[in-house]
Amino acid sequence: MKIYVGNMSFDTQESDLRKAFEAHGTLDSVAIITDRDTGRAKGFGFVEMSNDTEAQAAIDSLNDKEFMGRTLKVNQARPRTDSRGSSDSRSY
Repeated sequence: MKIYVGNMSFDTQESDLRKAFEAHGTLDSVAIITDRDTGRAKGFGFVEMSNDTEAQAAIDSLNDKEFMGRTLKVNQARPRTDSRGSSDSRSY
């Protein structure tokens, strides 16, 4: 299951996130999203766990909990949508 982790401190490192989630099970991957121009963290990331039961336990345990000075928002990630504009390619 892919898990969205939002409202993170901009100082959060992947190792910090890994440590918080490993308490609930085995992780497949951890990624903190950064701005492509500045390289600065955007305050959210994703964790992947192959065991859905462990993933749900992590969500239940960490959502709305304080972590590094911020209250995390943790839930199952939704599929990505293309937000780069309309799919209508006609020019006017």
